[in-house]
Amino acid sequence: MTSTTAKTPFHLMIKPVGATCNLACAYCYYLEKARLYPGSPLRMDEATLKEVTRAYLQANPTPEVVFAWQGGEPLLAGLPFFRRALALQRQYARPGQRVSNALQTNATLVDGKWAAFFAEHDFLVGVSLDGPVALHDGYRRDRGGRGTYARAEAGLKALLEAGVECNALVTVNRENAGQPLEVYRHLVGLGLRHLQFIPIVERAAPDSRKVAPWSVRPETYGEFLCQIFDWWARHEVGEVFVQLFECALNVWCGGPPTLCVFGPTCGRALVVEHNGDLYACDHFVYPEHRRGRVTAEGLVALVDGAEQAAFGAGKADLPQECLECAVRAFCHGDCPKHRVRLADDGKAISYLCPAYRRFFDHSAEVLQAMAGEIAAGRPAANVMEVLRLGQ
Repeated sequence: MTSTTAKTPFHLMIKPVGATCNLACAYCYYLEKARLYPGSPLRMDEATLKEVTRAYLQANPTPEVVFAWQGGEPLLAGLPFFRRALALQRQYARPGQRVSNALQTNATLVDGKWAAFFAEHDFLVGVSLDGPVALHDGYRRDRGGRGTYARAEAGLKALLEAGVECNALVTVNRENAGQPLEVYRHLVGLGLRHLQFIPIVERAAPDSRKVAPWSVRPETYGEFLCQIFDWWARHEVGEVFVQLFECALNVWCGGPPTLCVFGPTCGRALVVEHNGDLYACDHFVYPEHRRGRVTAEGLVALVDGAEQAAFGAGKADLPQECLECAVRAFCHGDCPKHRVRLADDGKAISYLCPAYRRFFDHSAEVLQAMAGEIAAGRPAANVMEVLRLGQ
């Protein structure tokens, strides 16, 4: 008899409008996915929304299920779509199952109605911001070539004024990587307290070992992380939360990496396109990684199937350089999507390897001290005073 729930927890990122977006960011890797569906309106219809909701809630073995809405720009689906999504979540949630929602947006479409809706329903909203206006507008422009910072900032202010829990998703690219503290302080100055730094690494062509011109340079990215870490460790531990720093701290505390890109294996974070097609990962939305159509009867078989298992296990096929690396426990070779160059033994290795070696080595002493404070039942923020006294 086929199990109705997956073997282990998994996560679905849902794309209600597929690759549709009101912006045309130069570094966007997802707009091209519209080519997979020629002639499609790229909108999730009622029947697909219903089936995906029912399948996800039935198949996930955890007591809490997070619906993560992304795009493109998911707000283009409209408020009625999300109201219907919440109604279906209430309808299909198992007894005792908690449901929450997270949404990533460029914020340019956020107004008072959207902000009130997100506040009322406790959405966690990620806002894409790349720093101050000059840095943000370098790559984040609309289809008319106009900068988008002012609109994004207005949307963020509406969210914060409504009491919506927000975090910043910062793409670290060739434009902003050289000004780490300007980026960090600007975002904190806007009222953001949770920050995600996402390095841009895109191939110049699908099979190329060269990267696109907007990709961050590894050495610059390493320095970017180190400078922000040094400021944060002396001034804002416990007040500002940087996802990558928290992930590294968790390893120092004896736990696993909390980011899938740093896990020893992957494959438990899948993507649902607007028509219900399931793909292995957000960065591998290609025909060869399509797993099938999401249905309540078939989702478990797709998530736990041999193809997805092999995809996830493939992350552990590391070059000797990684196997012997002192910081392997923190990054496990990074995301396969970033493995665009070859190591000496001919295996693919992360383009960002120099950045992570630099950062994990640089942060080790301070994070180890924080882990010691936590183990002793004291706040990790105690290290700030020690560091300031040592200056």
